[in-house]
Amino acid sequence: MENVQRKALFETVPVPRAVMTLAIPTIISSLVMVIYNLADTYFVGMLNDPIQTSAVTLAAPVLLAFNAVNNLFGVGSSSMMSRALGRKDFETVRRSSAFGFYCALFFGLFFSVGYTLFRENFLILLGATEQTSAATQGYLFWTTTCGAAPAILNVVMAYLVRAEGSALHASIGTMSGCLLNIVLDPIFTLPWGFNMGAAGAGLATFLSNCVACLYFFVLLAVRRGKTFVCIRPSAFHLDREIVVGVCAVGIPASIQNLLNVTGMTVLNNFTASYGASAVAAMGIVQKVNMVPMYVSQGLSQGIMPLISYNYASRSYPRMRSVVRFSAAISVSFMVMISVFYHFAASSLVSLFIDDAEIIAYGASFLSGMSLALPFLCFDFLTVGVNQACGTGKVALVFAILRKIVLEIPALYVLNMIWPLYGLAYAQPVAEVILAAVSLVVLTRLMRSLDG
Repeated sequence: MENVQRKALFETVPVPRAVMTLAIPTIISSLVMVIYNLADTYFVGMLNDPIQTSAVTLAAPVLLAFNAVNNLFGVGSSSMMSRALGRKDFETVRRSSAFGFYCALFFGLFFSVGYTLFRENFLILLGATEQTSAATQGYLFWTTTCGAAPAILNVVMAYLVRAEGSALHASIGTMSGCLLNIVLDPIFTLPWGFNMGAAGAGLATFLSNCVACLYFFVLLAVRRGKTFVCIRPSAFHLDREIVVGVCAVGIPASIQNLLNVTGMTVLNNFTASYGASAVAAMGIVQKVNMVPMYVSQGLSQGIMPLISYNYASRSYPRMRSVVRFSAAISVSFMVMISVFYHFAASSLVSLFIDDAEIIAYGASFLSGMSLALPFLCFDFLTVGVNQACGTGKVALVFAILRKIVLEIPALYVLNMIWPLYGLAYAQPVAEVILAAVSLVVLTRLMRSLDG
């Protein structure tokens, strides 16, 4: 019965309802993840200590780097699984899920060992100074040395579960860890609790990711025989077809995230030269700006199984309808949020810290960075559709355009023209150009389906 309902969702349910069924749980999960990311900044910010807040900001690229593994084996395996479901090739679905799971586990452990062995080099690379190094190291001990594997596994397992249409379960698993993190953050971070500062926020993150993993393990045990997701060691094989299929989508998506890490590291290093208050303000703004970004990304990820299935089964009119409907609701939302952020910038930053200098910096940064939002959704949608269709190289091209060709050079130029404040406008410059490219690429893809 459950498999029949999933098949109907992919094939016959009206497009708006099908999109909402898959996208809303994913978006909610993404929003909870944003709140989870904001929680560290919010509760550490309550200490009114720029050094502790800067530690969370400086560590962010390392945590973002986890997404490189998440995308390699999460996006890659889920795309392979959904396309195999569309072809009714259920053995490939099972083997793809096992491949994604065990590779994610291996690279999570590799991350932990690599960071721990070269900790001092990483701290220098991240822009940590003598003033901020100890706090940054304390946060990264829990989130990376101890927590890289569970942080990566819970996201990858959510992708695998979502690939067969179980978006609600994928979101519940992710949200269980996120909500626990919000509860634990103040207990470990603030003076009335364990008073661990940034390190306490890292400990809360580690424990919450472990709980999220536990949810998925229990789910797969309970649904044994009713799910195509398989994590039995015997199902793991380095089959050429699966390795190539997963990596064709996953590697470009992974490189895309590594370039995002590079861009964030460059931005943080620029900002660090203006002092801890500027770094703290930029960190708060980056987290606030993640809310609409994750909504748009959640929509793109949520519809990927629907796109993959209909692409593989050659139901192109339904696929086009999914893309058009998703674009319309994403653009409308992003325009509203951009306007709201512009006029409420000071109030939003002041929610995180009571420091006049940081609030002033943050308000200016948020007003600039929010201009990118209406254009960003075209980029996310185009990349998501191409990943769903197995043409992952588009994600790589867009990542190179965004970071290497457009955003990082813009950081250098705008910082020279308008020191510090110009940094906030590098992303809008990049996204306006990318939005135009996205429309051309997406239009050509849709037209090619008739060929």
